Order: sequence, then structure tokens, then C-alpha cells
Amino acid sequence: MQLDVLSITAHPDDTELTCGGTVIKMAEAGYKVGLLDLTGGESGTRGNASLRGQESRRASKVMGIVYRDNLGLPDAALEDRREYKLKIAQKIRDLRPRTVILPYWEGRHPDHYTTGRIGYEASFLAGLARLPLAGKPHRPRKIVYASLYVPSVRPTFVVDITAQFEKKLKAILCYASQFSPQKDAQNLFPSRADLRERVGSLGRHFGLMIGVRYGEPFVTREIAAVDDIVTMPVKSI
Repeated sequence: MQLDVLSITAHPDDTELTCGGTVIKMAEAGYKVGLLDLTGGESGTRGNASLRGQESRRASKVMGIVYRDNLGLPDAALEDRREYKLKIAQKIRDLRPRTVILPYWEGRHPDHYTTGRIGYEASFLAGLARLPLAGKPHRPRKIVYASLYVPSVRPTFVVDITAQFEKKLKAILCYASQFSPQKDAQNLFPSRADLRERVGSLGRHFGLMIGVRYGEPFVTREIAAVDDIVTMPVKSI
């Protein structure tokens, strides 16, 4: 299989929350999109690995992706270890994605920013011919970082997900184990009733940056090239 887009995240539901609208948009555009969860989320406060696996399969159907897998690495214990990088690198060789989406390299949850760092290094290692990996060397052409978990970071670009917002919500709602009762609405885990407001508020914040209703932010390390400065989107004034 050769994917166009591969989202690599620490836990089931991370993709849905941080870049689910973009993943759906790419799938609707006809691209082959896949997800790679590094852990089963077994150390989380709510749910368990088996239940969250079932939820992720339901969410995958909603999003219309063609591939999803879980590496089974230890939740709440992702580390900068060569064996983890090689496992991710093998998946990159197998799936040969053109673009890889990673979590931003800083943040509150150690698993998230660790995934961003080892995911980048795995993308590099996947292109080295002499490593003990099966298949032909391959590196993604583009690596982008989903920065929704770190709203203080100024994005390099924002994707308009207005048309995909409802489907993104539907995918997130597949993870019923992660919601709180209404009385715990101030908790880290939102209630189902509170979810639309929370997800919508962030989406509106980034959407306003580009003049649309809902958006998802991304960061790139490299500078983008522009050939035509006359037709660049988003008005300056």
C-alpha cells in the first residue's frame, strides 16, 4: 500500500481531536489516508485498550480512511528509544506516505510531544538503506505538525474544515469512554453536551485566522515556497 497521508499519534482519538477534519477532507478529496496509533491508551483514566480499539475502528469508518493500525507501544511510557523509532520507520517503509502528520513537538502530555520527536526521527531513519528494516528505503516528502493541543503556537497554515466539522464531531463522539457525566463538565474530559462547544471554540479560533468558520492549525519547520504572490489566499487587510 502507498498512502498519500499518514497521521501518527500517541493514542486512539488523538488524530480525531487534533486533525480529524483535515484527515476527512483529504479522504473526501480522493487521497489514500491512514492512521498509526502508537499506544492503546491503556493507562488513561477512562476506558481500556480493548474498548478504545473498538471505538477507533468505528471512528475510522466515519472518517473514510483506508488504513489504521496500532503499534502497541506502552501508554504513558513513550520514550526516545531506538527500537520504537525503528518500529515506526518500518511502518513508514511499508506504507510509503507522501505526507506525514505528527503531534507538535512541545505540549502538556509527554506521549504527545515524544511522538512528534520520535516520529520525525523515524521518518528520517526509514530512508537509510543499511538499517535492519524490510522493504525499500522511503522518506515522506512533507512532515507537518498538528498544533491544536498547543493553541499558543502560531500556525504556519490553517486548513478550512468547515464542511468537515460535523463529521469530525461524529468521529470524536465514537470515543464514548472518554466523556464525563454532565456534572463533571469542568473536568479534563468533556461531557457529550460540552463537546461541541469545546471543539467548536478551538475550530472557530483558528478558522477566524483565515476567514472561515472552522479551521485546524499546522506547523512546518521549513519555509513554504510561493510562485504567485497575486493569487495567495487570505486577505492581508
